[in-house]
Amino acid sequence: MNNAESKKKAAIVCKAIEEKKGIDLKVIEIAEISTLADYFIISSGSNENQVQAIIDSVDEMMSKAGFEPRHTEGKSPTQWMLLDYGDVVVHIFNEEGRSFYDLERIWGDGTEIDPASLTEEE
Repeated sequence: MNNAESKKKAAIVCKAIEEKKGIDLKVIEIAEISTLADYFIISSGSNENQVQAIIDSVDEMMSKAGFEPRHTEGKSPTQWMLLDYGDVVVHIFNEEGRSFYDLERIWGDGTEIDPASLTEEE
């Protein structure tokens, strides 16, 4: 994958999540340990409305930037949603779902990076 484009996508996703006050935003760089993606981005919302608002914000900002998800799935949009942008995979959870799936532990071999270190510039 084009690392500059991956970083740009990750930066847009983080901005979209931050605008909707997503809880405990984590960016895990997994390019060195997996061929699935370059980044996993994980965040949660405190209630159904916030989870849906975060999902909508990510979808809208990525679409405006010209990126459409290759695949989406989820248990229900207000419990857990995965948005797969190829090199960037976004997981938005409610708080209970996030604890249950514990992706930060599962992908603990990845490198957690500061969302502020990402840039939309190429």
